[in-house]
Amino acid sequence: MSLTPALFGQLAQAMGVFVLACALVTGLAIAFKWSWRYRMVGATLFSVVLVVGLFSLSFEPITRSSIEGAVPFKLVYDRFGSKATIAVAPTTTPKQLEATLKQASNNLFASGRNGQGESQLTIYARTVVHPREGVSKPLYLGRVKRSISLRNDPNIEVEIFADKFAELPKAQNS
Repeated sequence: MSLTPALFGQLAQAMGVFVLACALVTGLAIAFKWSWRYRMVGATLFSVVLVVGLFSLSFEPITRSSIEGAVPFKLVYDRFGSKATIAVAPTTTPKQLEATLKQASNNLFASGRNGQGESQLTIYARTVVHPREGVSKPLYLGRVKRSISLRNDPNIEVEIFADKFAELPKAQNS
């Protein structure tokens, strides 16, 4: 089962009905001064907190996408603005990098990003190579640009820096 905003909306509605039932039982418990009335107050208030959480997830759930062919990556830089950087292994191929950049653009999308006047989110992919012992060199292999405000952006631009891939074997063999 996929976690979608619609599913969280349905769960919030169902929990809302449960909260109303709890509130009714709590009201009766208070009116008749039953010994467990304060436990019902706690259960009702906790249920309200759950409804609020489910309702907020109905706007944008916390899910991760998985694109076939993508390799694992680590988030290196993201200040929730219009730019981010991920790190991939130096053995990544251009085809794998393309899939990884698409996956990263889906996973790093958030409607609350501060574009600071920019309309696109740009994610760079880099790796670290060691041209000789004791020297590390960051190598940017590609980037993806997508809308900062549209979750399902049809105009995602993936750019692979082929000249940087040409540097990988030289840097690794040295």
